[in-house]
Amino acid sequence: MTRLKIIQVFEHERLSIGAEGFQKKHMEALVKLNEVNGFQYFDPVYNGIKFKHFVGVIQVDGLCIEILPKADKGGSKDYWRGILIQMLKTCGRLKPESAGGANVNRQYYNLLEVYFDLYLTELEKLIRLGLVKQYRNQTGQVKAFKGKMEFAGQIRHNLIHHERFFTTHQIYDKDHLIHQVLYKALGLIGQFTRGTWLYDKYKRVALNFPEVKDIAVTASLLDSISINRKLIPYTYPLEIARLILLSYSPDISGGNEKMLALLFNMNQLWEEYVLVMLRKYLQGSSYTVTGQEKRRFLSSNYLQPDVVIRNKTTQEVFILDTKWKLPGSASASMVDLRQMYAYNRFWQAEKAMLLYPGEPRNFEFKPFLDEAPPHHCKMEFATVVKNEKLNEQLGEEIVSAFGVTSLTYFSEILLKESQR
Repeated sequence: MTRLKIIQVFEHERLSIGAEGFQKKHMEALVKLNEVNGFQYFDPVYNGIKFKHFVGVIQVDGLCIEILPKADKGGSKDYWRGILIQMLKTCGRLKPESAGGANVNRQYYNLLEVYFDLYLTELEKLIRLGLVKQYRNQTGQVKAFKGKMEFAGQIRHNLIHHERFFTTHQIYDKDHLIHQVLYKALGLIGQFTRGTWLYDKYKRVALNFPEVKDIAVTASLLDSISINRKLIPYTYPLEIARLILLSYSPDISGGNEKMLALLFNMNQLWEEYVLVMLRKYLQGSSYTVTGQEKRRFLSSNYLQPDVVIRNKTTQEVFILDTKWKLPGSASASMVDLRQMYAYNRFWQAEKAMLLYPGEPRNFEFKPFLDEAPPHHCKMEFATVVKNEKLNEQLGEEIVSAFGVTSLTYFSEILLKESQR
């Protein structure tokens, strides 16, 4: 069985032609991918490319490139791939149970295999439950009249065949849009797993999947799909199918290389992870946590902090802006500080914090000058990984960094009682 050639790199690293099987044709395909996506994935450099803050996996012409996050100097590439998968699960990009059961001892070679295996497993579940039938219209020749007669078609096709009818009629079967989308993604998995351990599983699923019409899938078509109560089990398989189909770039280099690029913006993923951990820690308390609140700033321009924390009892507001990077010096950039000042003013917040990944440091809140009442800001570093796992106390540590000690309604009542 032939295995893909796999290259593992960290974000912001360089990959040069000739390194580990990376060839000129691969670079040309990646440059084209980067161009059609607004040059956001990496920067071309001499004889190679330099990756940006996008992580994930790119597969093209027998080569698989894994781009992994890294928050500190320690840890192997396989270790950081595991951390990325944990973060994707926490943020809802992967089902938490996909790591349990039969998959717990599975050695995945790359991130694509994680999603492919999960998708095939979800299709197996749907097949066992029984695939849903739906009504659809079909226009064509029938020997017994049913539906609505198409007179133009009847005259064109059956002028001398009066025993036939050209009609539009309803059919109740499994060849409908949702199954067509699922089958399209299944076909892509067949293309990209040929020669791997997943190909046998793909063949078994494809054998049990009904024959459906081959359609061209676009983002607008996927957006048009609606889920009713009968189709609730299809929700997650459709999410993965959408991710796979919109990541596919056929013939992107102008040749025969087909590419699948499953990439995640690490800035957004870090922001989502912080938001999830804060909500988990503050659940049931007098604090609410919201993400990406908007307020009009000037004309059609908006201010939009990553996280806003409010105390429903005291009306206190705390602003948090996440940064998946290390500051270039001991101080935050002037652009970031101005941004935090604007957030403080527009949200009437007393404290705002810039959160970076890294070992915690003893920074204190400092007031912006000439302000009454004063607004404060500070930098803070959060431990991403503890004991080779994502930091489960992240929410608590962030709240503590704001100087908040009383969290739940119950603890607030106790505090009031003790003060009487």
